Amino acid sequence: MHAFDVLADPVRRRILEILGRGEHASGEVVEIVGREFGIGQSAVSQHLKVLRESGFANVTVSGARRIYALDPEPLSEVDRWLSGFRHYWGPKFEALATEVARGKRRRKSKRN
Repeated sequence: MHAFDVLADPVRRRILEILGRGEHASGEVVEIVGREFGIGQSAVSQHLKVLRESGFANVTVSGARRIYALDPEPLSEVDRWLSGFRHYWGPKFEALATEVARGKRRRKSKRN
């Protein structure tokens, strides 16, 4: 499955956000995602399977628990694809940085 096909699903994107904060047991992921999306354990397990099979997540077994962790490599593929479009927003970020710096200087001069 292509990286963008994986990321097209909001449930899988949410799981990646959760895993991006650190390792989580599958039960924790089921609890969080189930509550937020109103889906059951089997549906969350299917999404975890897609993430695992597509390389976005790794799983280790610890006793009866399955611990999931983010594998950032497929996100690198997405980042490389996006690099061809960064020139569209780069100048806007530079202009924003200039305005932020200008505002800081104004606040500092008003305090002095």
